[in-house]
Amino acid sequence: MQQVIAEKVEQLAERLLARGWTVTAAESCTGGGVAMSITELAGSSAWFEGSYVTYSNRLKELMLGVSASTLKNFGAVSEDVAAEMALGARNNAGADLSIAISGVAGPGGGTPEKPVGMVCFACACQDQPVSMQTCYFDGDRHDVRQQAISHALQMLLDKLS
Repeated sequence: MQQVIAEKVEQLAERLLARGWTVTAAESCTGGGVAMSITELAGSSAWFEGSYVTYSNRLKELMLGVSASTLKNFGAVSEDVAAEMALGARNNAGADLSIAISGVAGPGGGTPEKPVGMVCFACACQDQPVSMQTCYFDGDRHDVRQQAISHALQMLLDKLS
């Protein structure tokens, strides 16, 4: 999985550099994994602004401007919250593109409505509607997080296609 992630980061770098764009991330369940994967590539500072690791709802509100009512009505693991995270990150960082990830990595914390492995994503790109998606990944905590990182990078690549 690490090789797949590294290849996606290289493709992302090529596409962003070709456009002269920058990207940022807002991460919850991945705990900075997207940022770590991106910064493994030397020279990523030319196109990666950084990542907001907002694990708590309080920081989602404070750092990214996620509304308390959205958190209350939909819960942190929702496409609505991910969309607000993505917009807040993009706006705060002044980036052209952003990705947000919020999910239940496990092993606990799942419910029948939001089981372990459920991860919500949102991608915000300048002058375009926010893209949102929910995925259900299998495996342990590490597996879920790795799959979420890979999927987040793929969403960014798809947006740049």
